Amino acid sequence: MDDLGGNIVKRLRMVIALAAIPLFLAGCGDLGSSSMSSGSKGSTSGTQLTGQSTDSDYEGVIQSGHYRVSKSRGVTNTQDSGNTYNLKSFENGMLNVSKKVFSTKNYVFQEGQYLSSDTVQDWLDRKSKTNATGLNPVDNGSKSSTKRNPIYIQALEEQDYMTQKNNKLSLAGVTVGIAVNSVDYYKKEQYGATYQTKISKAAGEAYAKKTANTVLKRMRQKSALKNVPIVIAIYRQASNDSLVGGNFLAYSNNKAGTTSVSKWTALAQKNYVFPLESGQSSPNSNDASAFSNFKSQVENFFPNLSGVTAQAQYDGKTLQGMHINITTQFYSQTEIISFTQYLQTAAQKYLPSGVPIDITVSSTDGIQSFLSRKASEKTFSSHVFNSY
Repeated sequence: MDDLGGNIVKRLRMVIALAAIPLFLAGCGDLGSSSMSSGSKGSTSGTQLTGQSTDSDYEGVIQSGHYRVSKSRGVTNTQDSGNTYNLKSFENGMLNVSKKVFSTKNYVFQEGQYLSSDTVQDWLDRKSKTNATGLNPVDNGSKSSTKRNPIYIQALEEQDYMTQKNNKLSLAGVTVGIAVNSVDYYKKEQYGATYQTKISKAAGEAYAKKTANTVLKRMRQKSALKNVPIVIAIYRQASNDSLVGGNFLAYSNNKAGTTSVSKWTALAQKNYVFPLESGQSSPNSNDASAFSNFKSQVENFFPNLSGVTAQAQYDGKTLQGMHINITTQFYSQTEIISFTQYLQTAAQKYLPSGVPIDITVSSTDGIQSFLSRKASEKTFSSHVFNSY
């Protein structure tokens, strides 16, 4: 890819990434309505729960007045440049897989507390004489993209699911996500050019499933994890130049005490970027046409736009939702207000119904406005970011 193309991709990726900010804020629970597992209300000692913003979200754990963070947060295999969307879709996708087993009504979410950073880092490294626990294959010394042993496993994450009884939380299940590369990026020499080893879906999935058995056995060696269900989910990373994250391929619900995976459930999740590239097709042509009509209307309404793009996720041929990003070149506050009002009307008229959709309007100065609609709603709510 030439410099111009690379810059365009980087700018688009930055724009799309902005959409995650308001979504994250929308998911924060109301502490005022949180339930308590111990300690008095308003106290910074003991354990609290964050509360739920919606019934489809998990409550989180607050320990001694602080959110309980993962013990292996942010540990991944180092890749050249990387795709920030992979991390977000990996973590969000793990939550969605977990909901198939651990309902948000009966379980509380806790960041992983049983796999430390050092442990996860050792597991993600190559197997070697100095690291017998490495999950990635031994370095065979080859620099050829077709002959070298690639790095298959890019990330590994733990999520814990708790139940509450008599004002106490206890571990009731664990989900482990295994992220496998679709492309392994490497250098033949330090500071040299970056090369690629492509990993087919079949090869990556097979390696991850083999790895899952090893991970399950190791986790059962921890006393706290011997007799709880452990869900293992396999995620395929998108390439570094992708404008969307990867997708989950399969998951396995392993009953308490089991040390090997006996059954996998396939997942048909896939992500797309609208407008589609030349020659590409989506699972439902009506969705692509709907977005195209919306895009045309928006661009005709206001000419000072740098781009209108969307991330769309499908389960098989069924649209699950859209994140739409609009980049503007204007700065007038009255223009932003009028533009946002028009978007409410155009979005309701042209975009697919019955699925959650959010729209982020931004410029180089940051986010200017935000619109959203839940799957059960007909109209879009909006917010324009003002300043005093």
